[in-house]
Order: sequence, then C-alpha cells, then structure tokens
Amino acid sequence: MSQRRTIMNPKHMGPMKVFLNAAVKQLEMLDPEEKHWYVGGNRSVATAVELLKKGEIIAIPTDTIYGFAGSIENDTAIKKLYEIKKRDEHKPLAICIDNVNEIHKWGIVDELPPRLLENLLPGPYTIVLKRTEALNPSLNPEINNVGIRVPDYKFVRSVAKIIGPLALTSANESNKLSSVHPEEFTELWPKLGGIFYHQADYNKGLNLSKRKGSTVIDLSQAGHYKILRKGVNSTHCINLLHSYGLKSCKD
Repeated sequence: MSQRRTIMNPKHMGPMKVFLNAAVKQLEMLDPEEKHWYVGGNRSVATAVELLKKGEIIAIPTDTIYGFAGSIENDTAIKKLYEIKKRDEHKPLAICIDNVNEIHKWGIVDELPPRLLENLLPGPYTIVLKRTEALNPSLNPEINNVGIRVPDYKFVRSVAKIIGPLALTSANESNKLSSVHPEEFTELWPKLGGIFYHQADYNKGLNLSKRKGSTVIDLSQAGHYKILRKGVNSTHCINLLHSYGLKSCKD
C-alpha cells in the first residue's frame, strides 16, 4: 500500500494555521512583481508553503548554496522546475525533507550502519539511496535511486515539515555557476513564485566558501560508499564513513 505523504492538515497545526491563512490573503493582494521575502519565523514559512501548494517554484537559502524548490507531489511543479533550470529531463532531482527519522520513508536504509545518518545529518550532504515506493513515480521515473537532503537550516526543514518533501536543485540554469545570493540569478526571477533571502544576505561574501554545494554520497551499495560530488565538508564526511567501516567503491 502506498504511503505517500500528503500536506499536513492545518486543523492539527495549532498557531501555524493562523499564519497559513494570513499568507493566503496576503498573496491574493500582492502584485505579481512583489515576491521577495526575508526568512524569519512562521510568517515566511507560511508564505513559502502557500506558494508551493499553488505549484510554484521558489528560491530558498540552504546550509550551502541557494536552491530552487517545488513540491514533489505536484507533477506540474516538477516539470516547471526542469524548464526553469533548462535541465536535462533525464537528470534526477534530489529531495529535501525535514527530519533524519523520515529518510526511511523515501530511501532504503536497512543495510546502513546504525546511527550513521544521524551523525551526518542535518548537514551539507546529499545521501543517495535506493528509492522506496512512497516517492511520486513522476519524480525521476525509471531511476532506482534518490538523493535525499536534510539541510542544517531551520527555515527549509520547517517548510518541508508542513508540505512534505521538496524537489530541490541549485538555483541556476544548468551548467552555470551555483548561486550564493539571489542577485546572481536575477534573469530567472520572472519565472519564480517567490524568492526568499537569508537575513545575512546583505553580506554577499558570507557563503562563498559554500558555493560548491553539498557533498553527494552514494550509500546504495551495502558496506560501501561512493563520493559522487566533493562539496562542503567532504573530508569530514569521508572520515566518518571510514569510522563506520564503510569502504570506498574504488577499494
């Protein structure tokens, strides 16, 4: 039986439903060009959630580079994400979730060493696992694995907690430099439903060291790992994998 997650029911969200209702009204009143928000508290989370519900693609800061995000349950949003990125339709998208304890719903973790994921995440890593049947079949069709992110960034995790997993990719056109500030992808603003700014984005040099993005690790083969992309904190990641007895696929 499918266990695909649906959007959290606002009736069971306590005070958050007030912010969600307010966000709906605010978005109805805004001019289409008014789509820039600073990240900060429940108000910005609710705005992002309502945009995603509408099938929009939003630009969000993460613990590494800026990303484009859409709901994995919205087939139109997935298609739109590829179009905005000018991304090869055969190149898979990673997903972003709110909690390490949720990974098993989307990726098979049965053969991983106990506590490995909890020691890696949240953090600047994308973990590649064999996908489960819970994932939307329209996301990365005919691809058996899925990349999963649990970023060390409260705003992103809060959004994903409400709406469910996000399809997440870097905020740039394919084959162009990744972005650490929204002004680096201004040409794509008209195609986005919203752009969310980190409070510290006035200092554009703040995250330059993180431009290389997350480190991508394939853990789909029991007892082994393969670094698909060396990104932020890759050395720490490799050392941790070795401490758990995992071997490089090159060994």
